[in-house]
Amino acid sequence: MPRILGIDPGSRITGFGVIDSEGATTTYVASGCVRIKGETLPDRLKVIYDGITDIVGIHHPDEIAVEQVFVSRNAASALKLGQARGVAVVAAVKAAVPVFEYTPAQVKQAVTGQGAAGKEQIQHMVRLLLNLPGAPPQDAADALAVALCHGHTRQTLVRLAGAQARGRAGRR
Repeated sequence: MPRILGIDPGSRITGFGVIDSEGATTTYVASGCVRIKGETLPDRLKVIYDGITDIVGIHHPDEIAVEQVFVSRNAASALKLGQARGVAVVAAVKAAVPVFEYTPAQVKQAVTGQGAAGKEQIQHMVRLLLNLPGAPPQDAADALAVALCHGHTRQTLVRLAGAQARGRAGRR
């Protein structure tokens, strides 16, 4: 069963969520937040890198899914978020784990059925989909949603590949 690490990057809090996903079966493994402390941005980026490296070392994911940067009105915040995301991707690539990227709208659509879902809706659906006793913290829920999005996308691609193979075999 492939293990997926979902990452919701942030310059102050980076969420992570780990699931095992095979077909219609998805199992919660772990989730949490890397709380970033540090005076300077380089110090905070090192904390993110070290945190993701540790999580990869503990959980040994087969694939990593990362949420893409949402560009808002504040360019400085978007740049910091982009750097945090970049550091998380580098940690994954350095561990030789394949990385997949999803937009916030793709993640929300996969988990809630609508691309404009709110944070509370995501927390609620993550709790239901993973049969958790309570709602995880917001950043952890977002990371679990990224992992679930990748699991759903992966399952769909496998089904499509199987259908195409059957179609080619039938034409021979």
